[in-house]
Amino acid sequence: MRYFSASIIAIILLFSQGCGPGNNSQAEGSEYTGIIEASGITSYQYGTHTLRTENDFYALKSDSIDLSIYEGERVTVQANTINGYPVDGGPVYLNVTEVRD
Repeated sequence: MRYFSASIIAIILLFSQGCGPGNNSQAEGSEYTGIIEASGITSYQYGTHTLRTENDFYALKSDSIDLSIYEGERVTVQANTINGYPVDGGPVYLNVTEVRD
């Protein structure tokens, strides 16, 4: 019985490690290059800005950077994808952690 109880506790601990609230991004630190614009009114209603690359379009937010100072500029951003997106036919949602001109 002790072995069974210890096994159950070990399994619960293993599964709980990846399910916490801090685990909200899929790809850590990917780079994207394009032009940042204010998002304005959109059908998908998420993100403060957008990034248009040669082939793709992304919704952006940042917890630490004022993206408005880069509006209209071609930049490279380092960002993490946010789980649960895209929704409502919108783009991939990125949390920007670094911007380079």
